Amino acid sequence: MKQYVEMKAKHPDAILLFRVGDFYETFSDDAIQASEILGITLTRRANGSAQYVELAGFPHHALDSYLPKLVRAGKRVAICEQLEDPKLTKKLVKRGITELVTPGVAVTDTVLNHRENNFLAAVYFGQRGAVGVSFLDISTGEFLAAEGNADYVDKLMDKFAPKEVLVERGRRRLLDETFSAAYLSFELDDWIFTADAARERLLKQFGTTSLKGFGITAMPSAVIAAGAAMHYLDITNHTQTAHITKLARIEEENYVRLDKFTVRNLELVNPLGEEGRSLLDILDTTVTPMGARMMRRWLLFPLKDTEAINARLDAVEQLMRDTGTRNAVTARLEGVGDMERIISKVAVGRVSPRELVFLRDSLAAVADLRQMCSGHESLTTIAEQLNPCTQLRERIEHEIVDDAPVAVNRGQVIKPGVDAELDELREIAFQGKDYLLRLQQRESETTGIGSLKIGYNNVFGYYIEVTNTHRDKVPPQWIRKQTLVNAERYITEELKQYEEKILTAQERIEIIENRLFAALVAAVSDYIQAIQLDATLIGRLDVLTSFARVSLANHYNRPVVDNSLELSLCEARHPVIERQLPESDPYIANSVTLNNESAQILMITGPNMSGKSALLRQTALNVIMAQTGCFVAADSAHIGIVDKVFTRVGASDNISLGESTFMVEMNEAASILNNMSRRSLILFDELGRGTSTYDGISIAWAIVEHIHNHNGIHPKTLFATHYHELNDMEAGFDRVKNYNVSVREINGKVVFLRKLSRGGSEHSFGIHVAKLAGMPPEIVARATEVLHRLESINSRETAETDEQAAKAARPDTHKLLQTENSPGMQLSFFQLDDPVLQQVRDEILNLDINNLTPMAALNKLHDIRIIITGK
Repeated sequence: MKQYVEMKAKHPDAILLFRVGDFYETFSDDAIQASEILGITLTRRANGSAQYVELAGFPHHALDSYLPKLVRAGKRVAICEQLEDPKLTKKLVKRGITELVTPGVAVTDTVLNHRENNFLAAVYFGQRGAVGVSFLDISTGEFLAAEGNADYVDKLMDKFAPKEVLVERGRRRLLDETFSAAYLSFELDDWIFTADAARERLLKQFGTTSLKGFGITAMPSAVIAAGAAMHYLDITNHTQTAHITKLARIEEENYVRLDKFTVRNLELVNPLGEEGRSLLDILDTTVTPMGARMMRRWLLFPLKDTEAINARLDAVEQLMRDTGTRNAVTARLEGVGDMERIISKVAVGRVSPRELVFLRDSLAAVADLRQMCSGHESLTTIAEQLNPCTQLRERIEHEIVDDAPVAVNRGQVIKPGVDAELDELREIAFQGKDYLLRLQQRESETTGIGSLKIGYNNVFGYYIEVTNTHRDKVPPQWIRKQTLVNAERYITEELKQYEEKILTAQERIEIIENRLFAALVAAVSDYIQAIQLDATLIGRLDVLTSFARVSLANHYNRPVVDNSLELSLCEARHPVIERQLPESDPYIANSVTLNNESAQILMITGPNMSGKSALLRQTALNVIMAQTGCFVAADSAHIGIVDKVFTRVGASDNISLGESTFMVEMNEAASILNNMSRRSLILFDELGRGTSTYDGISIAWAIVEHIHNHNGIHPKTLFATHYHELNDMEAGFDRVKNYNVSVREINGKVVFLRKLSRGGSEHSFGIHVAKLAGMPPEIVARATEVLHRLESINSRETAETDEQAAKAARPDTHKLLQTENSPGMQLSFFQLDDPVLQQVRDEILNLDINNLTPMAALNKLHDIRIIITGK
């Protein structure tokens, strides 16, 4: 326990797995936590004068099953191993912490998801609002850094979704307040977050004299964040980092800006509902882990460079046209393992023999893929850079058995013919009986003793037994070891040498195999950079091939992508919704044309369920697909580069932060208005519905007016709304165009045509939608009655106003209603700022209900009636 306490003191915030014989044990609070997370038995054991200590453990061979559960629960896990063989010491076995596994620092397959990166992030809050951030995936060697304001870093954090975030000690609260999502964070000493410490650690890592080659010298906060991540690897005993060969700068200007609202609302990588599907689910048919991770990255970081985009589109088109190449590439890609993570395991000394066989097969596939791509212009760049590492592949082929085990010492690893001593020892160890039979037969023939036999006992090992009848035939060089009643037992020099060999053969075999395997791993480590590049290129080819397959299967077409300000989608579809519809219910396509000069803002009206939201989303999704390098779900498309996609879609309360639906709406709208540019694509869906109708219409009108007029940038905007009054804007604003999603009422029933038509809509059909939703008939009937009365009031008021006022004013749809069955005034459900209603509210709020008598209640009701009716 003293030894345990010493180990625990090194990482007090981690659960310590303490190796004791064949078990990993946890004690005290660690045991309580481990038993709850792992579902293992919690016991107590006497601990001297300290009464009892809690105890929970599991077999050491079950580590790969239990470790992932602890890490996924957000726990840091220190692994303390026995550093010497208990058989070779009479004292307490020497122990030491060999690894600290945390959610952000893991290389074990059972902890990692092969289709996603496992990023560790480090955040540094610098001077004058600058925030530096780095993202490191130790399992792949990817290392990225960026610097910007808090909003920009927040977007990066949302996209990279780090499993763990490092921050300077004392700044965890600032981290939580700055970023919108909650992250598992860990504080490091402040000296780590200094320029000198960071620079020194990075220069040591890359073996350079400066950081100029990485393009981050002008990003001091990013450099500090990157240095902190490397220091953390030292702290967690991950010191073998040869696979981290470069630090890449995240260039904000190279990628389309997608804020967290847009990524969420468009369901790019995660659906909003459990039964839903994301765009990633539709497009991702990749067959390699590298491809799956790259597909996710590409969708979150669409390009703005037309040349790079069209290079991807060229490759996709080539693969679509050439069926033979596409099918051959796909089949060969299926034989590629996770080269990126295997070579990282080589660097950290954790690679298994079986994984080297996977690497060998992957390199063979690389050679074939290089040949397949060589004859195609759009794939030539990939082919030229692929390196099959032929010598390495041949060495692995020569040295490692095809059915290699998951670990050295768990079966034969090295092939016969590689090492003569190893082959001899294997023959002794595995063919010992045959040798002994041959020896027995030879000695029997030499001596003429037909009954001679070879045996073994624990006292003096192997022996030759001769009956007393043939004792006189025993050669003089034999040494007598034991006398029996009817026989004598002898040993020979050859037999003793063989005994020594056979008894130590297995041990020697393990030593030699370990040595040969270590030498092979060292040779593989010389190819780290080459194999990392292969992995990147294989991932790229996999994504492009996936795009080609999906485009063919879903009838996508190539978009024209250029630097114009046009955005035209002809008969476009929603790529996700169309895949969820039954074949008998085809998706209704729509065309959308936007530009900065004549059709900047499309005002789209129509009832719920008509398809407004789908129309908005499909426009943005097709733009993102195009700038990712994929064909689009449209008959044709012309897309001038979009630099930012903003969405204000859906409404929900953020109760945990004390934000109402309307506050969420306004926060997101403000972010759009403060960051839009002339190349932005803006989607507003039902803006203003979180507040009263008056306020909603007013705010929506003002926002559209601002987008239309602000600084002459004219960002392209789709604005879906229930406020038919906004249709009046077309007459007063040149670049506002009215459209509606067609609906027909036939025999009192609503038919959704889902087709976009020119002109505004004057009817919301909300009551019909309520009826379709199963609303009780009496409510539908009453709502229809109220609607007719409201429409009658509005038509009278509209007739009394002049044309100029009609354009700017909002019809007062909140008058008190008078019905035939209810003489007098009926309270409005909407105009909560009416002074009469405020007075009534105050009267009710001031009542002491607990002490109110029936007579006093009647009198108070009489008073309220006077307030409402005035008599």
